[in-house]
Amino acid sequence: MKLHFVASTHADSISRLKSLASRYGQHPIAEADVIVVLGGDGHMLHTMRESIAHGKPLFGMNGGRVGFLMNAFSDDDLLERINTAETAHLHPLRLLATDVEGQTHSAIAINEVSLLRQTHNAAHCAIYVNDVLEMDMLVCDGVLLATPAGSTAYNLSAHGPIIPIGADLLALTPISPFRPRRWRGALLPAGSAVRFEVLDAEFRLQSITADNIEFRNIQSAHITQDDSITIPLLHDKGHGLSRRIISEQFTA
Repeated sequence: MKLHFVASTHADSISRLKSLASRYGQHPIAEADVIVVLGGDGHMLHTMRESIAHGKPLFGMNGGRVGFLMNAFSDDDLLERINTAETAHLHPLRLLATDVEGQTHSAIAINEVSLLRQTHNAAHCAIYVNDVLEMDMLVCDGVLLATPAGSTAYNLSAHGPIIPIGADLLALTPISPFRPRRWRGALLPAGSAVRFEVLDAEFRLQSITADNIEFRNIQSAHITQDDSITIPLLHDKGHGLSRRIISEQFTA
């Protein structure tokens, strides 16, 4: 098995890369069978986007704090762990946004796309699903659309639902909603096209973020799940992403 190691900029991750590459070999990404990611969830998300062009499975080893997408770090038995790993097939969200000056921006998100207020003014936005106006004005700090893989991240902290891997659903979740006060969001089929239209965009400035990629002064945003892209994410046997997401629902 040919491995390609990538590491975050943290000193521990760089040191581990050198040690593992010396032990298992470092192959060019085009020739590798698996990409081994050393770092935290943030670096994994970055590597996922970068690896789409190569179509390689990813096996992460945690060097951060939470490491929900990662496996435990160990120097030993890496090839055996990868050979017996469970695979989750993830589909990202594709964002196409337009700002108040008419410029368009695009990005891929593994976890979620979030529309957020940019100033002290509350965000006002309209929400369309499959070109049908479902909410004419949401007054809030923001609103997000999350994948199953991202449902345990920002979505969960905003009191959104956890979605099992393979459920073919997306979570549409408001962030600190003020009006309508009791709206807690919606579960949508994965094939849904969601559009956010910013109301009074030049006064109530809002940004849009695809994972950690941000665009500011947004007028509208169109989001769909891109089923043409599949990202294979590997986890140790018995500790797969599906199992982790189920277990997260029973965590206090």
